[in-house]
Amino acid sequence: MTAAPDALPDPPAYGGGCLADVMPAALHALGVDGGRPGLGLEPTSRVVVLLVDGLGSQALRAHAAEAPVLTALMDGPASRSITSVFPSTTPIALTSLGTGLTPGVHGITGLLLRLADGRVVNTLAMPAQVDLAALQPRPTAFELATAAGVAVTRVGPAPFATEGLTAAALRGGEYAAAELPAARVRATATAVRRGERALVYCYYGALDHTGHRKGSRSAAWRTELAVVDRTVDELVDALPAGTTLVVTSDHGMVDVRPADRWDVATTPALSDGVEAVSGDLRGVQVHCRPGALDAVRAAWQETLGGAFWVLPQADAVAAGFYGPVVEPFVRERLGDLLALARTDHVVVDSRVLPPAVMSMIGMHGGLSRAEIDVPLVVHRT
Repeated sequence: MTAAPDALPDPPAYGGGCLADVMPAALHALGVDGGRPGLGLEPTSRVVVLLVDGLGSQALRAHAAEAPVLTALMDGPASRSITSVFPSTTPIALTSLGTGLTPGVHGITGLLLRLADGRVVNTLAMPAQVDLAALQPRPTAFELATAAGVAVTRVGPAPFATEGLTAAALRGGEYAAAELPAARVRATATAVRRGERALVYCYYGALDHTGHRKGSRSAAWRTELAVVDRTVDELVDALPAGTTLVVTSDHGMVDVRPADRWDVATTPALSDGVEAVSGDLRGVQVHCRPGALDAVRAAWQETLGGAFWVLPQADAVAAGFYGPVVEPFVRERLGDLLALARTDHVVVDSRVLPPAVMSMIGMHGGLSRAEIDVPLVVHRT
């Protein structure tokens, strides 16, 4: 089955309407050099950024009954939808959030990342041997704010205080460990009162976990969304007057049936001529053996049919999926081909992915509107 030709999806709205613009806008609002204006953030002395993992704009609008507070805030004058980045997956998106850079510049380009030595590493579970400072050496927004005298606090689960993604993309300032939503509200409300200027980043991950396990259209997901909404309501009440609250997300989700996935490990047509796969389940980087590119591309397109576009690296870069600039070291990490989902399907590799990922229902990583459009709530308390 050969895919019918059609237009590629639009790239993320890099340069003014994207997750990578959130922290630079916060820095600018706080008067920190290195920030940039935009996203409706006015000058202020206190900013809280709440990142709700896995909350797409479409899903929020479709479940307004479960999220009346967030829905009302989304109708505020400075609130709107923005886009995530590509791939629309947590490590890539949070690195763009933390650094203010596009994936083509910061170089974290997939859940699975192929290093220069040929190793494929899971960016959510970095091996101890990986030099995180070398992997992502650019300064973060939190480091810039701290250097400018802003009291910076990151609030989240205790294990995230020093784990790989935090060290690579979200380093800087103090870390306040808090497990339950109410504890995170209290920690955030305390931290934002520190100093003459304060920046607080708070992470909420339970909605994403629920969507992965139960599906993004499940009753469990809707129940968790209601918890998110109550948490936002409590946070608004707990913040001091004059605080700018920003609520956003790293990606949305689509649900994928077990029958709608291919496994490279058990599909010879997808493994012949292939050295490795990296990237994401809905934005797969295919690294070909020398001389095998044309045959691999034909085999992947024939096998995946209309469910995926299969593009040479140069076409994916030219389309702007990774940003207007893709640094040479980043191109070296990308595959020779990109298999980009255009329906609710995924490509997995059971040789390298843990069972928990293999069994997920809710998925993301692609460029569908359900995955890439995320809320930007801006509220001044």
